[in-house]
Amino acid sequence: MPLPFPTRVSLASITALALSVPTPASAQGRRVELNDLGHEIGLASPRLSPDGNWVALVLRRTNYEENRFERTVVLVDAHTGTHRDLTPGRANAFAPEWSPSGDRLAFLASDTDTPVQLWVMPTGGGEARQVTTVKTGVQGYTWHPDGQMFAIRLADEREERTGEERHNKSFEVGDNVYLAQEAPMSVHVHTVSVDGGDLMRHSSGTKSVNSMEWAAGGRELILLTQPRPHTGESRRTQLEMVDVETGEERLLVPGPTVINGFDLSPDGRYVSWGHYRGREPYFHPADLSVLPVSGGESRLLTESIDRNVGNADWLPSGDALLVSGFDGTRVGVWVVPMDGDATRLDLGTIDPVSGFEIHDGGSMVFLGREAHRPTELYHMRSSDAAPRRLTDFNAELASRDLGRVETITWDGPDGFEENGVLIYPPDFDDGRTYPLVLSIHGGPMSTSTEGWSTFGQLLAAQDWVVFSPNYRGSSNMGDAYQSAVIDDAGEGPGRDVMAGIEAVTARGFVDDTRIATSGWSYGGYMTAWLTAHYQIWRAAVAGAAVTDWFDWYNLADMNVWAGFGLGGSPWLNDNAENYWRQSPMAYAHQIRTPTLILSTTGDPRVTVTQSYKLYHALKDNGVTVKFIAYPTGGHFPPDPVHQRDVRRRWIEWITLQFERGQTSEGGR
Repeated sequence: MPLPFPTRVSLASITALALSVPTPASAQGRRVELNDLGHEIGLASPRLSPDGNWVALVLRRTNYEENRFERTVVLVDAHTGTHRDLTPGRANAFAPEWSPSGDRLAFLASDTDTPVQLWVMPTGGGEARQVTTVKTGVQGYTWHPDGQMFAIRLADEREERTGEERHNKSFEVGDNVYLAQEAPMSVHVHTVSVDGGDLMRHSSGTKSVNSMEWAAGGRELILLTQPRPHTGESRRTQLEMVDVETGEERLLVPGPTVINGFDLSPDGRYVSWGHYRGREPYFHPADLSVLPVSGGESRLLTESIDRNVGNADWLPSGDALLVSGFDGTRVGVWVVPMDGDATRLDLGTIDPVSGFEIHDGGSMVFLGREAHRPTELYHMRSSDAAPRRLTDFNAELASRDLGRVETITWDGPDGFEENGVLIYPPDFDDGRTYPLVLSIHGGPMSTSTEGWSTFGQLLAAQDWVVFSPNYRGSSNMGDAYQSAVIDDAGEGPGRDVMAGIEAVTARGFVDDTRIATSGWSYGGYMTAWLTAHYQIWRAAVAGAAVTDWFDWYNLADMNVWAGFGLGGSPWLNDNAENYWRQSPMAYAHQIRTPTLILSTTGDPRVTVTQSYKLYHALKDNGVTVKFIAYPTGGHFPPDPVHQRDVRRRWIEWITLQFERGQTSEGGR
C-alpha cells in the first residue's frame, strides 16, 4: 500500500560537443509491446544550476542482461535541450546537487558490492573525486552555503559483540516490519569537508534524522526527525534546529505529528512544512503552513485549495510558493502567496511529476508527462509562461500507435461526483464491443490521471478498453472524498467503482461477458473486495493485495498506521470485529472469479502472508487460482526482469480467462 535526490568536461565545451537528443525512426503503426517496458527511460532529480543555464538530471535505463536499472547523471542545456553524460561508466549515480557557486556538482554513487558514497566533480573540467568512505553508506547530503563542506546523513554502525556474545543475535522489535532480522539503527547528521577527511557528528541518541537543510548563515541545520528509527515511527515526527558549533537544539514544530517535508525560504526567514488535516494523517489531504525560523506562530496557506498538496517550492521573491497535487484526473499547480488567494497555473496538457527548480530570475524547470508522452524535462521562463519541452528521451515510446486517453465522470453513491480514466485500444471502433479491464490504483490516497501510463497503453494494445476508476479515499477531490474511506475501507469504494463501471458500459462498447478487475496494493485489496461482493467478472489479478487488516496492522512496515482508518487498534474494546468486517478474507468464500495472485516474498508494505491466505481460501473453495511469488524484497519487484514478468503474467492470465472462461453466475 503506497501512500501516501568520470570524464573531463567543461561547461564551455558542452555546447559544441553535446549530443543532440536522438530521434528514432517512426514506429507509427506498431502498438506498445511487452519489451517496450525496457525502452522507457526514467527521469528524476532535475537540478538547475545557479546561473540557470544547465540542468543536472538522473536518467534510469533498463539492463535486462544484468537484470538491473542503471542510473547516470546527465547535463542538459536549459536553452537547447542538448545533453551529455557526466557519469559514464557508472551503473548507479544519482542525487546530483550543484555547489552554491555552480563550479562543482556533487552526486551519490555505489557499485554492486559497495555502500553509497558522496562524490564531487568540477564543472569546469576534471575527474570526479570521492569525498566519503563510510561503512554504512550515505543516506543524504546537502551543501553548506559556503561550498566548503557537506552535511551528510549516516546510519550508526552496529556495535560488534565479542566472545560468546558474538552468537547472540537478539534484538528489540518495537513498531517495525516483521521482516526485520536486526534492530534498525538511527540515522544521524555529520559534517565533512568537501576535500574529504574526518567526520564531525551533530546529532545523537535514539532519534533518527529523515531529512535536513542548512539554515541561513550556515551555522544551524533544520532537521526532520522521528523518535526511533523503526518504520512505524514515521507517524511521530518533529521539526527542530541544531547549532553545529554549540550543539544547542530547539524545536520548530514539536511532535508527535506527521510532517511530510519542509523547505526554507530564499531569505532564510521562513520554513514551509507539510502536514495533514484532521486527526487521521494520510486519510485527509496534506496542507502547507509556514513558520518563522526565529520563532512564532505557524500559518496555514492552503486551506482554500482543498487538495492533497505537496512539492512546495519557494518563488525567488520569498512571498509565495508553488505547490502541486492531484486535481480530478490531472495534476494541478498553484501559486500560493503568503498573503492572498491561491492561483492555479495553466500548464496545458502537461502534468508535473516532480517539484519545480526555480532560478533567482524566475525561470524554472520540472519533469512532466502528457497523455501520449512519457516523462520529459520542461522549461518555463516564468510562472505564468507556457512550458517548453527540452528533452525527447522517450521519443520511441511516444511514437507508438497509442490508445486515446479520456476522462469519464459519473454521479457516484452518497452524493459524490466521481471520475476515472479510460484508455481505448488503438484503432478503436465505437461500432463494436470490447472487453473491459479495470486497472485500479493503490494507496488508496493516490489518483488515476490522464498522464502517461506505459502499462495502461500495454493493456489497451491487447484490444481491451482500460478503465482506471478513482474511488473514495483517492486524493484528487478534496477532504470529504479522501476522508470518506475512514472506517469504510471496501464497501463504499466498491460502490464507487461499480457506479463507474455502469457509466462506462452505458456507452455501449463494452462486452459485458468479458470484464476483468486488477490492481496492485490497495488496487489488489479492491480486486479481492470486488470479486467477493460482485459476480460480474471473467478474470481477476490481485497483486500485493491487502486481504487481512490484522496482518497489515501487526506485521507491515507502517503497521499501526492502519489504525487511523479503522477506529484505532484492533486489540482495544471490540474493534477486532471491525477489522475483520473490512477485510476481504471475511468474504473470500464468496469469490468465484478465476484469480491470479502476485506478491514478492519480502514485501514490507503488504506482507506476503495475506496473499497466502487468499490463495488457500480460493483453492479450498474450488476457484481457479494461481499464486506467483517473487523471491525479492520491495513492495513491487525491484528488478526489471521480474517487473516484466509481472506484466506478462498479468496480461496472459486475463487473456486466457477471456478466451476460455465463463462469466461468474449471479447478479450485481
